[in-house]
Amino acid sequence: MPIGIDLGGTKIEAVALDAAGAEIFRERIPTPRHDYPATIAAVAALAARAEARLGRQKGVGMAIPGTINRAGLVKNANSTWLNGKPLQSDLAAALGRAVALANDANCFVLSEATDGAGAGAQTVFGVIAGTGVGGGVAIRGKVLEGAHRVAGEWGHNFLPGMSAAELAEAPQCWCGKRGCIEGWVSGPGLSADHARHGGGNMAAEQIALSQDAAARAAMARFTDRFARALASVVNILDPDVIVLGGGLSNIASLYRDLPPLVERYAFDPEAPPRIVPNRHGDSSGVRGAAWLAPQ
Repeated sequence: MPIGIDLGGTKIEAVALDAAGAEIFRERIPTPRHDYPATIAAVAALAARAEARLGRQKGVGMAIPGTINRAGLVKNANSTWLNGKPLQSDLAAALGRAVALANDANCFVLSEATDGAGAGAQTVFGVIAGTGVGGGVAIRGKVLEGAHRVAGEWGHNFLPGMSAAELAEAPQCWCGKRGCIEGWVSGPGLSADHARHGGGNMAAEQIALSQDAAARAAMARFTDRFARALASVVNILDPDVIVLGGGLSNIASLYRDLPPLVERYAFDPEAPPRIVPNRHGDSSGVRGAAWLAPQ
């Protein structure tokens, strides 16, 4: 019965799972934003409440919005008060035992590869597309982290096959580069593209549902770019299944329109790739953290 904790920018969520993956505890609390000591205390208190409910200490795994560098410090977290901090060792001290940490996209793909939409597949590529774009790789049920723990960070590759017009309008990314996949295929990226082409200010979800001509054109550009980006993953990993998560995974047309486009742009997949919605919704991150926990 491991405990998983998802440390997000606005909320911290904990679950405990039994051996079959059924939830036996869940609690969500607000994140103490911009307060590192308070964040450590909040996570420790949440884990203690979960253990009190379960009756004994359990392994703890945690999803974080970043990763841990070789020096043991958080890097690349959009919850910026975590960056440069020894989060893993501080949590271990607060809890009195080891804690397993992983990037939230890695926890998402671990959850979906373990008992989600990718269960039983040898290679699963997980995509989180929402405010940003992240990715994770699971092979035979294990997360592939890479030498610097940035495997799967496909959102910060350049969008493949940019036209002259796309190069001219390539959006600036928070990472300092222009033309990252995240700038095109995220929710804000879709909204910005729609506005640049005269469609006005609309949220991504509204654009996806609208029958307005400008919205339809924006969705066609978005889907084509998404397909080009995924084709580069198919060429490298040749995954058995691609699982979509995040807010944009709720756009039903993607599961119809992406596979043939990805097949067209990829080298020679011989058949459309399996692109499926996640099974566990926004619980996948915290469930993946639980599966990550030391036993």
